Amino acid sequence: MDITNNTILINTQPALSSVCSELQGVPWLAVDTEFLREKTYFPKLCLVQIASPDRVACIDPLTLSDITPLLDLLYDRTITKVMHAARQDMEIFYHLRGTLPQPVFDTQVAAPLLGYPDQTGYASLVEALLGVHLNKSHTRTDWSRRPLSAAQLHYAADDVRYLADLYPTLHGKLDELGRIPWLEDDFAALTDPANYERPPEHAWLRVRGAHLLRGGRLSALQTLAAWRERTARADDQPRNWLLRDECLLDMAKLQPNDNTSLLRIRGINTQVLHKYGDSLLKIIEESKSREPQALPAEHKSTRLAPGQDAIVELLITTTHVIGEKHALHPSVITNRKELERLVQGDLSVGVLQGWRRKLAGETLLMVLQGETGLRVADGALHLTRAD
Repeated sequence: MDITNNTILINTQPALSSVCSELQGVPWLAVDTEFLREKTYFPKLCLVQIASPDRVACIDPLTLSDITPLLDLLYDRTITKVMHAARQDMEIFYHLRGTLPQPVFDTQVAAPLLGYPDQTGYASLVEALLGVHLNKSHTRTDWSRRPLSAAQLHYAADDVRYLADLYPTLHGKLDELGRIPWLEDDFAALTDPANYERPPEHAWLRVRGAHLLRGGRLSALQTLAAWRERTARADDQPRNWLLRDECLLDMAKLQPNDNTSLLRIRGINTQVLHKYGDSLLKIIEESKSREPQALPAEHKSTRLAPGQDAIVELLITTTHVIGEKHALHPSVITNRKELERLVQGDLSVGVLQGWRRKLAGETLLMVLQGETGLRVADGALHLTRAD
């Protein structure tokens, strides 16, 4: 089925083998995916869009028995995979193959180094750089339903058609400024499996309100959250379909000791009670005397000592001055939470790593040490060496 003169829908094995063979040897490919995850634990891959400078293809994994040729193409280390906001796409590939495609170039990560705001959306970037206004009417479409309409396929194809135009433009501008090396650490993080693994033992960190619990109650929440994660994963269902966060918190706080008190907790229905009641009660009972896991430093709420708030404000202002000098949005360099941690002596913050350290981190350290300050000249702020 033709969408445009150079865009095709791939829904047969011969067609998939053919297009993947044709694209072997290209230096880069624009890649995007459409998926659903509302009814499953793992995202369900529904469509993969790829584009080279002269070819756009929408590949339908729901009608293909084997997408190995596509995965082999995407995992070819001689081909750069160009994506926008790549983490969700990379998560899907990680679950499909247990490893991650490399190398990657994320246009959302790269754009702020040209002065665009952090987390710039694809449509906004296409309009800003290419002057094209994208139709977003199919943003909420159900990509698992077949057949896909021509309008849906055209919408999906646009997500890589213009990405293939963005990449040379972005790469060229960044290369002129000598900023391509700045992206190496950020792109390496996108291909680090640790960023896509979700150990059940860490699930409690994503439960809002967990930091308010202590002792056996926190231990209960930690064990309950890990149990929910393992169970939802085994059944491939959304974790909140099993038990919502609020329900976990109430169980941890109230610590019911029988089915009657367990059923009184809002969100526990009879189906969950009959199937998992004994397991939940056992978890709660055993957690009462267990020491809870410590809250990692990056998750702890930051309480500044008297006077430190003013120092943080000074560092924020310094970051703005540096950002303006290099035509970068300050949020690309660091954020308030990082600077609060830095003021409290945490030297593991992102602004002290990679290109951010060279651009701003070392200056911020000099400000903290009293070796650099700010002065007003000609109506503007400037960095100056302390006497």
